[in-house]
Amino acid sequence: MTDAPVIGVLALQGDVREHLIALAAADAVARPVRRPEELAEIDGLVIPGGESTTISKLAVLFGVLEPLRERVRAGLPVYGTCAGLILLADKILDPRSGQETIGGIDMIVRRNAFGRQNESFEAAVDIKGVEGDPVEGVFIRAPWVESVGARTEVLAEHEGHIVAVRQGNALATSFHPELTGDHRVHSLFVDMVRGNRAPESL
Repeated sequence: MTDAPVIGVLALQGDVREHLIALAAADAVARPVRRPEELAEIDGLVIPGGESTTISKLAVLFGVLEPLRERVRAGLPVYGTCAGLILLADKILDPRSGQETIGGIDMIVRRNAFGRQNESFEAAVDIKGVEGDPVEGVFIRAPWVESVGARTEVLAEHEGHIVAVRQGNALATSFHPELTGDHRVHSLFVDMVRGNRAPESL
């Protein structure tokens, strides 16, 4: 475990604990991150599901939004689920007042696109780069990706809508793999973080 990457989970709001457990199961050192100084100590970051407007406002309040933008622009590997996907989008179709994004993925997203809380569902999702059976995706007030730019790779779709993407060191899913006990998506992200660290360790 000495070479295990240190991966933070943005711990302002949302299902932080579940991501910490999933990352540890995927052989990473997982820790909550709330403040700018903690960003300097991690090799990658997960932005969890929750309420994207609340997370963005708390990120401003805690002084972490701009430092996080800078680190993502500089290549920090980052993975966003549900609300995290929204926060990684360069553009939101229907932003709430005062809502900001971190950016990093050339995509346009639609909030709550799959319906409200009582319309949550689970579905099998084939994800490019994840071997074996489809991943069980938990969709809770989930967004979808309306469109992507040329640099963004579509990894998965559900019913004709984009639900997983990657651009460089940034990964995002509309659904919550951390709620299923299947850690393959987190393992994919941990591998991305390891790959990003490799040149520095040579």
